[in-house]
Amino acid sequence: MNHDNQRELRIPAHIAIIMDGNGRWASSRGMSRLAGHQEGARTVERIIMAAVEAGVKYLSLYAFSTENWKRPATEIEGLIALFRYYLKSRIKDLKKNGVRIIFSGRKEGLPQDIVKEMQKAEIETADGQKLMVIVCLNYGGRQEIADAFNLLVKSGSKGPFSEKDISSALYLPEIPDPDLVIRTSGEKRLSNFLLWETAYSELYFTDVLWPDFRETDLNAAIQD
Repeated sequence: MNHDNQRELRIPAHIAIIMDGNGRWASSRGMSRLAGHQEGARTVERIIMAAVEAGVKYLSLYAFSTENWKRPATEIEGLIALFRYYLKSRIKDLKKNGVRIIFSGRKEGLPQDIVKEMQKAEIETADGQKLMVIVCLNYGGRQEIADAFNLLVKSGSKGPFSEKDISSALYLPEIPDPDLVIRTSGEKRLSNFLLWETAYSELYFTDVLWPDFRETDLNAAIQD
């Protein structure tokens, strides 16, 4: 991004992305869905660096929803293997570029080695100051709200609960709400992503499939 133009723009502090279209991208090329997810993962790396360059402070990525467990077992196994590879081999690059990574979602149901690598990644990148990447893994917006209520009840709180009470009991209450939500692939819905946090977010929908999403597309969303 041209830095003169960057100064003229109001850069969103927090961008959230629903990364959709990996399967369609692969199908249109006669490739497996896993190949689409692999290409989508490479796009994640590019967009993280583009967000750093743009001056974004928080980037939330919808990596795996609670509903994704309904997908074919072979696809889930491939996705888990892809998560495992990136957690073990790419975290150092994020740290080197001043990126901090944290995770949002339920740990229950994830393989224990993945959970350990997630914890390790959070510790290793804790000093990152340029960009915080929130990876929403095994995440569902309705589940988060339900878990917030359950946490309040378990803590001994009694209703009625205020909006402030619920916000304080979310998975990551310290993270500001998204200013901008981007969804790729032409679909125009939130699909259970950050339902509480996106109440006042701007929504941007693009027909570009996630593996084809580039820095120019990110800049177009910011400028819209």
